Amino acid sequence: MIVTFLGTGSGAPTTRRNVSGIGLRFLQAGKWWLFDCGEGTQHQLLRSPMKISQLDKIFITHLHGDHLYGLIGLLASRSLRNGEASPLTLYGPPGIDRYFRAIMDVSPVHLQYPLELKVVSEGVIYEDEEVVVSCRKANHRVTSFAYSVLEKDKPGAFLVERAKEAGVPSGPLFGALKRGEQVTLADGRVLDGKDFVGAPQQGRKIVFSGDTEPCQSVEELAANADLLVHEATYADHDKELAVRSGHSTAKEAAELAKRAGVKALCLTHFSPRYEDEDGDFSMDDLLKEAQAIFPMTTLAEDLGSVEVKRVRKTMGETDLPCYNE
Repeated sequence: MIVTFLGTGSGAPTTRRNVSGIGLRFLQAGKWWLFDCGEGTQHQLLRSPMKISQLDKIFITHLHGDHLYGLIGLLASRSLRNGEASPLTLYGPPGIDRYFRAIMDVSPVHLQYPLELKVVSEGVIYEDEEVVVSCRKANHRVTSFAYSVLEKDKPGAFLVERAKEAGVPSGPLFGALKRGEQVTLADGRVLDGKDFVGAPQQGRKIVFSGDTEPCQSVEELAANADLLVHEATYADHDKELAVRSGHSTAKEAAELAKRAGVKALCLTHFSPRYEDEDGDFSMDDLLKEAQAIFPMTTLAEDLGSVEVKRVRKTMGETDLPCYNE
């Protein structure tokens, strides 16, 4: 699972940062999801490792333009893939359906693939064999949602050597033990599959805050996440601006991450005021502000990626982890 930032600025594009768009890649599945779609997102895709034809789902946090105005153009461009483009599902807050229909009424786009549109409310909004996606209301000037992507636990590794030592012949009995079933050997012994499978591998959790002031609902959604992507539009000395516009400071995002017990925090959605190298406060200062409270903090960069790895114990179930994508 790799998070790739297509835009990390707030309000309007600058020469250094595009507006909001975040890709979540599932490498083994050959697909990816998009969280928000600000103006120019499809241009950023051309410079990224993600293919528009492999886009599977889009999640919109709220209906402000810097998170939304690239949507119709991206959907239309995806149609140009003709037979390559698979069905797509679009999730968003109340109003996303009216927005889509209004654009289509004025400037219709003939989509060459099935598009399913789902208006979200708090709770589980999607689940399959691999992941569960949930959302909670954030605290912004308009209805806004934070999204959690929780990977389901993986079965533990089959302890092949232990099975061989127990005299289990390879073949169907191996498969039954791996599934946790009981098997009866030729000599009458009954073996329980749970004794031949390692501990389950805990699924990864990634949370996207969208635009929000610090709030309890996002903190609860982010509890124990492997990665929290949280907006940090302003520095703490500009907190008055953050309160006025319904945003968070870097300090507040770090405090929330610490309380939520997340493993890593990545800040995004920065005001362009901190990009001026001759200014009183820089992006480095913004990072230091957050790291003073939560050291495992990084700043998102356009087209930069953060890989979220699964910690997998070795076959002998020692405390030495190895990492798999």
